[in-house]
Amino acid sequence: MTFQRRILTLLVVFLATSCASAPDPLPASVPQAVPTLTPFQPVIEPAVLLVDPAAVPAEPTYTPLPRQNTAIENIPTPVLVDPSSSGAAADFSLMNINNPLTGLPVNDPSLLNRRPMVIKVANAPDTIRPQSGLTLADVVYEYYIEWGDTRFIAVMYGNDSPMVGPVRSGRYFDEHIARMYNAFLVFKFADPREYSYLQNSTLNEFLVVPGGSGCPPFVFGPDKKRDDYNNFFFDTPEWAACAASKGLDNSPQVIRGGFFSDEAMETSTTATRIFSYYSRQSYNYWEYDVITHKYFRFQEANDMLNGKPEAYAPLSDAQTGLPVNAENIVVIFVPHIFANQFDAKDEVYHIDLIDSGNAFVFRDGFVTPAKWERTDVNQPLLLTNLDGSPIYLRPGRTFYEVMGFTSTYTQDGNDWHFKFETP
Repeated sequence: MTFQRRILTLLVVFLATSCASAPDPLPASVPQAVPTLTPFQPVIEPAVLLVDPAAVPAEPTYTPLPRQNTAIENIPTPVLVDPSSSGAAADFSLMNINNPLTGLPVNDPSLLNRRPMVIKVANAPDTIRPQSGLTLADVVYEYYIEWGDTRFIAVMYGNDSPMVGPVRSGRYFDEHIARMYNAFLVFKFADPREYSYLQNSTLNEFLVVPGGSGCPPFVFGPDKKRDDYNNFFFDTPEWAACAASKGLDNSPQVIRGGFFSDEAMETSTTATRIFSYYSRQSYNYWEYDVITHKYFRFQEANDMLNGKPEAYAPLSDAQTGLPVNAENIVVIFVPHIFANQFDAKDEVYHIDLIDSGNAFVFRDGFVTPAKWERTDVNQPLLLTNLDGSPIYLRPGRTFYEVMGFTSTYTQDGNDWHFKFETP
């Protein structure tokens, strides 16, 4: 089944399930301010339209937070524009260019002269922490997998790391991330339903799973507290030679540059801490540091089972020794559905990152109600204000928290609490 046909099939399922009552993802108790919603038109003409806009069901009412102004004046020039206007792949080996995913200059421009890698990184069980490579990724996504656990997808492009992981199994959602960045998908096999689907898709030649003879370059980690299954890492510097030996297409890809600016985009609403509660055993928060302009990650220290209290500890990166951090935190609301009753029983989710949805963008200690847009299957998300104008991220790493579209949030002073829910 093609990607487009699968999307249409899932939309039918989504329409059927959406008939049941569900909580408003953005509660009506929040003061209302309703600007006109104008879809942002990307500069690049979409190569593939994921769904017929006329077939998309109406979205739940979005109640944005109060802001002093709905229009943005004096928008700064973006740090980066698409390096190729012709649509052909660009050669970055001799170019002094910013990373399109971070808006920052790269130490080694030749690293952009390749296809990105999206690598599955475990977040459970607790014994696998600290993970490796999260502070070297350009973009990271966290999403719910099943039975209370979450997992990361690290997008590696502007940096290399001899150890990224522990690498764990794939999910249907990974297809969206791999396609958005035209990337190799690095994972440790998958449930037969999901693995078969990926193998029979056009991503098949870009799937990277453990093999023999050190190619692909998966390596065991040195930490003996991990069991062998959770102690498997990916060596990104060694991948280029391996890909060449296998005759794989590792050519540079045209990736639409994001909108970045060092100038703080202040709003009337502040946010110091951003809490994401996925389950009693998987919850976290990000805390803003005004000196570094970064958000730092604190992960659950207790699973809150059997009467254990809520507790947190800093999350660090074993590869760099640095605390896990990001310049931008983006919470996106995405439909989580099951294709059939068997998938529902096993919690095999389809997280359909298609078309558009609601979001919140956190940068510089402020929060902006937003929309995410994805009408081009092979390009990253576009983040816009509610009036359709682009949102400028702070140059640096962006970390996405993927929530179900019926998830809820509460605001307590400068603390924001997001609670994961699905229909």
